[in-house]
Amino acid sequence: MRRTVAAYILLAFLLGIGTAAAADCPADALGVSRTLVIDPNEHPRVGSFQYGESLPLRDHEVVLTFDDGPLPPYTNRILDTLASECVKATFFMVGRMVQGYPAVARRVYNEGHTVANHSQTHPFTFHKMSVDRAAQEIEGGFESLYAALGNPKAVAPFFRIPGLLRQDSVERYLADHNYMTWSVDLVADDWTHIKSQEVARRAIARLEARGKGILLLHDIQPATALAFPDILKELKARGFKIVHVVPSTPDRPKTVTEPELWATRRAPEPKFWPRTLAVGVESPEPVLAAPSPASFGIEFVGPAIKVAMAQTLDRQGASAPAWPSPADYAVPSEAHLLPIAGARNFQYFRVFTVGQAENPKVAAKKPARPPRAREPAYGGWRGGWPASSRGSRAVGHQLSVVRPPVNLAAPQAR
Repeated sequence: MRRTVAAYILLAFLLGIGTAAAADCPADALGVSRTLVIDPNEHPRVGSFQYGESLPLRDHEVVLTFDDGPLPPYTNRILDTLASECVKATFFMVGRMVQGYPAVARRVYNEGHTVANHSQTHPFTFHKMSVDRAAQEIEGGFESLYAALGNPKAVAPFFRIPGLLRQDSVERYLADHNYMTWSVDLVADDWTHIKSQEVARRAIARLEARGKGILLLHDIQPATALAFPDILKELKARGFKIVHVVPSTPDRPKTVTEPELWATRRAPEPKFWPRTLAVGVESPEPVLAAPSPASFGIEFVGPAIKVAMAQTLDRQGASAPAWPSPADYAVPSEAHLLPIAGARNFQYFRVFTVGQAENPKVAAKKPARPPRAREPAYGGWRGGWPASSRGSRAVGHQLSVVRPPVNLAAPQAR
């Protein structure tokens, strides 16, 4: 009976703390616009950076995520900033870090944030390790979180692969064990050790360009802790809304969403050079005169298309030049695109600059000067004066000499 009463008192105390915390939020706080409840079994992988689905966010909605922590004092400072704006985020924690700072991990959970897994030791080899080794990292991370928080239900079944270095077999393992794999929609490059102002600028600029998405930050970086207040300030000024993501449970049903909102908006494919030439495809007449395929050494030979690397001279009756030698490729007549040169054809074994020394740091040696003849000291000369390198010049009735007079105090040779 006493235990039951004590439990009710503790529950009322905790509810009172939550009410007080909500009341402490300023009226102009950014806050959380809505909570998105998702079922990991229905959507095993999210993040347009790598997958065909992302979270069903509306325009100007942002999900804040932090990786690699916890690490005081940076994680604590980020938690203080989140609390000042009444914002919730998702923390993907490393098991080894949780073992070192369990109190910080408990603070993240107690303040209402989502706690997720980021492996046990954060290896950068998930893309090439065996499934058994990956399973040890995955399950080890969850076990560390369970031990720190004391309740397996306190940990969301969300997992983000370290370095986003994915592979199909690991993703299948995660899906088979009801773990949801998270990628990202945009990053702020805060792990590259840039300044805090640049972290904030990149985060806001990329959010403005994309309009919504999952933002990746790292709570172990000092620049991130310094930039985070400015990021929240700019999000609020530009009309962005914060969405808090939690997993569905028997007591918490999933949020009803429109299926098309899960589809990612892919960026247009990059254009490569050289461009392929479409043959046999109907297109409107160009405004300017376009060159014919024959201008590029393309000929129609029976059912195939003959493509030459150099323009052929067969029709003119002259032999082909020795270099470059023509190379023919047989392409089916129903093909719409012609083959292009592979990237390996444009690789260099080493970078060099024409007209420059191989090692510019090594200066050219100056020609050695011939040794100068040693001259005796004044007063020790025996014999006549040596001839001057330049003739003496008469000035009036005086004659200049190339050497000073003999020291009269010194003994002279007879």
